[in-house]
Amino acid sequence: MQDPVTAEELARRAAAGDGAALDRLLAELRPEVVRRCGRFLPCREDAEEAAQDVLLQVARHISGFEGRSRFSTWLYTVVANCCRQKYRELKRRAAEQPLAVAPTEAVDPRTTSVIAGSRVDLLEALDRLEREHPHLVAPLVYRDICQLEYADVAERIGIPLGTLKSRLHEARKQVRPWLRGY
Repeated sequence: MQDPVTAEELARRAAAGDGAALDRLLAELRPEVVRRCGRFLPCREDAEEAAQDVLLQVARHISGFEGRSRFSTWLYTVVANCCRQKYRELKRRAAEQPLAVAPTEAVDPRTTSVIAGSRVDLLEALDRLEREHPHLVAPLVYRDICQLEYADVAERIGIPLGTLKSRLHEARKQVRPWLRGY
């Protein structure tokens, strides 16, 4: 049985150049990363692809983790960025390939994953929010999707708690009409 070293400690060791700590960290993180990616990309295959990207980014950029915030908060940033990037990539790939759907079948792209059949309304709304109000994206992603505590989100973004709550309220107000079935 391995000693009970936390992910925080493994991340600090990995950031300092400990390869064994990085290997162990990646192995221990994988199930949690897939679960977190599933919050963004409900199609299992999409989430697993994004999770691989997350683990690759962690491995490549762990030296940039300085320990000023918790590793879990740093990881949420990587997860959010990779999932949104994966969604854009899948959407672009789907647009380049003609749909193999009979002309009589109606397909609603807001309710069909670009690869497999899951809701993507939220990702479309996040893309639109990023184009129209980029400063509102991070509060919404960290609090409502990643489910970080308000204080952690404020610290991560580097804004006062009151400003965070105001931006979160505005982000929710902007996104609400764009989501189908709300």
